[in-house]
Amino acid sequence: MSTPLDINNVQGDILEGLGKKHELYYFFRIKAGQVSLFREHLGAFIPLVTTTVEAKKFHQTIKDGKKAAAEQGIPFPIIENSGVNISFSQKGLAALEITDSIGDDVFEKGMVADADGLGDDLSDWDADFKKEIHGVVIITANSLLVLEGQLERIKRIFHVGQRNATIEKVTQLSGQTRPGPEKGHEHFGFNDGLSQPAVQGVDAGVISEPGENPVRQGVILVGREGDDGVVIPGQPIQPVTRPSWALDGSFLAFRYLKQLVPEFDAFLEANALKVPRIRAPGDPTGAELLGARLVGRWKSGAPIDLTPLRDDPALAKREDFRFDTRNQERCPFAAHIRKTNPRSDLDAFGGTEIRRIIRRGIAFGPEVTPEEKRAKRSSNDQRLERGLLFTCYQSNLGNGFHFMQESWANTRTFPPTPAAVPAVPVPGIDPIIGVGNPRQMVGASPDDAAANQELNFSAKWVIPRGGEYFFSPSISALEHTFAALRRPGHSEL
Repeated sequence: MSTPLDINNVQGDILEGLGKKHELYYFFRIKAGQVSLFREHLGAFIPLVTTTVEAKKFHQTIKDGKKAAAEQGIPFPIIENSGVNISFSQKGLAALEITDSIGDDVFEKGMVADADGLGDDLSDWDADFKKEIHGVVIITANSLLVLEGQLERIKRIFHVGQRNATIEKVTQLSGQTRPGPEKGHEHFGFNDGLSQPAVQGVDAGVISEPGENPVRQGVILVGREGDDGVVIPGQPIQPVTRPSWALDGSFLAFRYLKQLVPEFDAFLEANALKVPRIRAPGDPTGAELLGARLVGRWKSGAPIDLTPLRDDPALAKREDFRFDTRNQERCPFAAHIRKTNPRSDLDAFGGTEIRRIIRRGIAFGPEVTPEEKRAKRSSNDQRLERGLLFTCYQSNLGNGFHFMQESWANTRTFPPTPAAVPAVPVPGIDPIIGVGNPRQMVGASPDDAAANQELNFSAKWVIPRGGEYFFSPSISALEHTFAALRRPGHSEL
């Protein structure tokens, strides 16, 4: 029986999220022959690591400050902060001579080897992500100056650029929240980060969805209740063995995703739906309606299952919808949010708890230029590349991210429909992140007569440019397993 969860021992990005307007991912490799010295440097680095308690305190400070400023009728000033977390790949564990298997085949294989299962085209990947990556340091801040200062501090700890450096940079990526009213929205314009799961016994500032209990801690954290093994539909659970030091860690899936925004917008315009007019202010354009049907939400975040014909920003944070398993008139079976969180569609198959992930990440790149809008095509200038630095956490990649991409988003026959409703067609792939042929979805139109028509699309609007799987250890594991020389003997959970 494990001890009660102490969120002081959990890295802050996992259960709470690091406060940020700017975020930097510093991917590194441990230099050959410098493992012992790296462990010493890591010991000096650990005090910088932001815990869940510290992340929660920062968010509460922001909340209280905004409330006080509103009561006084004054602007809310930016509160400077910096958050730091660190994670290691399987190759990083090997470089540190940590030979224990953490019990996750997907993690141990790595994302380059997993690219085919995810549907990635490695020719689209940035060359740096095909290299050996041992770890990633995540740095966040509310100002670029503070973020850059923290990065330099970390480089000094590991003596980067000096003769006794213990790490070398493979690559780094930076993101930032979008400006003005687009804050919190990804580059296609949709409100991002909604519908996060609540975790039992953890007040992480999220709201569990109606009809869905908070997930067990072991769905997100290794070694806790609910971390039982790999769940494959129709098969017995495949138990996993975890080393004791892995307790309260979490697996991180990182994805460098390029978004073709002008092309996506042009597709919506070219295939605009006929809008059922209610003859009232707020009627969407046909392009806006199609975009909402592809995503499953309006740009405000309002779910189309609750407001199918027009956006209603007042519903942006409402999650009290479950989907009708018998039809897709309100929300297509293949809509992005239904593919990646099918809710009631899986009630008859054991529910969705084991598949839940906590999503982080941030937009990167500049806004679409006037020239790109006119050309309806993304610029070839790499300085204008834009997209999402996607990060998610789970206790088992085979249950979480990997399964969600391969078995849900890329699978034409998902979600399943009741046998009693034989007229419901095959849904098609997720039109936003799905990969597969034919590239089509069903149910783009809310019109009853056209609700089951196919919508074909040849383009991909989200292009994976790289990624890797990492393990985010607990603070105690960083101190006693990663920063210290291995002690003889270990136990298993």
